[in-house]
Amino acid sequence: MSSLISCVAWVKRGVAAQHPRKYVLDERELERVSALAHIELEDARVELERAHKAAIKMGKGAEGEEADDDDDEDENEDQWVDEEDDSMAVDEIQSEKTAEPSAKKDELSQYNLDSYDDDDDDDNEAAGGFGPFSNIKGLSFYRDNADDPYITVKEDPEDEEREELEILPTDNLIVAAKTEDDVSQLEIYVYDDSQENLYVHHDLMLPNFPLCLEWLDFSPASSSGIQAGGPAKFGNYIAVGTMDPEIEIWSLDVVESMYPDMVLGRPDKTAAHVPVPVGTGKKKRKKAKQRPRSSVHHVDAVLGLSWNKTHRHMLASASADQTVKLWDLSRAPAADEDGTGESVPAVRSFDVHKDKVQAVQWNQKEPTVLLSGSYDRTVRVFDSRAPDTGVGAVLGADVEAIRWDPWESHAFYVSLENGLVLNFDARTLPTDLASPSPARFTVSAHDGAASALDVNPLIRGCICTGGADKVVKVWNIDQTEGGKPSVSMVASRNLEVGKVFSAVFSPDDPLTIAAAGSKAKLQIWDVGANAGARKAFASKLVEAGKVIKERESTGLIGVVSDDEEDTDAGDEGDDDS
Repeated sequence: MSSLISCVAWVKRGVAAQHPRKYVLDERELERVSALAHIELEDARVELERAHKAAIKMGKGAEGEEADDDDDEDENEDQWVDEEDDSMAVDEIQSEKTAEPSAKKDELSQYNLDSYDDDDDDDNEAAGGFGPFSNIKGLSFYRDNADDPYITVKEDPEDEEREELEILPTDNLIVAAKTEDDVSQLEIYVYDDSQENLYVHHDLMLPNFPLCLEWLDFSPASSSGIQAGGPAKFGNYIAVGTMDPEIEIWSLDVVESMYPDMVLGRPDKTAAHVPVPVGTGKKKRKKAKQRPRSSVHHVDAVLGLSWNKTHRHMLASASADQTVKLWDLSRAPAADEDGTGESVPAVRSFDVHKDKVQAVQWNQKEPTVLLSGSYDRTVRVFDSRAPDTGVGAVLGADVEAIRWDPWESHAFYVSLENGLVLNFDARTLPTDLASPSPARFTVSAHDGAASALDVNPLIRGCICTGGADKVVKVWNIDQTEGGKPSVSMVASRNLEVGKVFSAVFSPDDPLTIAAAGSKAKLQIWDVGANAGARKAFASKLVEAGKVIKERESTGLIGVVSDDEEDTDAGDEGDDDS
């Protein structure tokens, strides 16, 4: 598998802990981890038994080359050699070889060569020493500065590490879901806008390929951020959806974490993390059976996540099992009825689509309303309290991304696999999908799939898109009362991230975008560095009370690699000469 970054999420300034703490495996954490590990080990044991039975069954019915394997093994049994006997023989030969050098060593011992250097040091010390400080009496040397009484400011390695991990209130965090050489992880970056500096702060290992991210500030019930009988504290967490049916929630204020703070779903039932044997030899392989649907947990990959900012304990998920589910993060893991372990079940499940559900999002202005998009080429808008009364629209291609417009509670955007971006008014959509459902306007955004879409939370009428054509574009949408909105492209740029999989506006800076894609590279694009963009959004920036500072750079900020640092150092040396 090639390296890539599948999705990106911002964290607002001032949210992250200034001094992240290290992961501590105390008694409580050990008990929680042991419960998770028990599930995984039990599943692995069951699957090994299944694989063993399958291998025996396949061996009995094999033909040709496969049937001869057992006979070959029986014939070769007589050819095995006892390795223990061989090793003993080698030891005897080795002992004979070492006997001769030992005699030579005894002959050299009379010269006392081992203490030859020590005698010289003792003689020199008795003579008053040597070197430039030989005439100074009472001079003491300490190998460790901590032992020197004249050094009052002691160096503490923990203080140095604490300073290296410090996150300032003016820093943003950016979480990137990265897969490289079949290893998946979350890379947490620190972005300092004033210094135009971007670097990796720490990372978290993931069990499978990540597909979606969602930041939230609600402390899950299983973490230390919530107290029994008391209100939940504000935290700094990231929810991760992967190819597994489970949803993992990690704390971003803890470094070197081994396990997530909470797992939503039933890993003991899905056993998605355990490889299932598909057969060997030349026989036809049977297709893997599709797991039966469940109303309390997903049974396939989690493709989309959305956190409710009003009802902070609610999280919505979209899955390849064709369902949308709601999760209550304030519920602690409970023992299962069958006694196989603990789990966090979903509180609601919606079957509003007929194919994989690609994305889901809560409406910020109406916090009970959900928007979902599917591979069945439809979008649905429904109230989570009454899903049967929802409305929808039929599209001309598969859904890539969806976004509510934070400036209009009834409007939303949809990007499609054919490169189009559509804007709909939910008030005009029909309940019957057979009825026509025209979009308010359509933008031909990209050549190929428009895989990335976001709406600016700080400037009205500003969206960004990214696509398989490796380009990120920024659009200006002017709404006129009673008339059709006018759409114009303000800026377009190849950010050298490959095919764009994610492009997201900063929650703090009005024209800053984080983008990533198939090259496993994260780039920050300050669109405000473009004079044309500043001019196009001038009136809207004034209306929003935002000021864009001019940069001397091109507005593109990335992580400086070691090779680039060495090149820059070499260039400076050439200039000095």
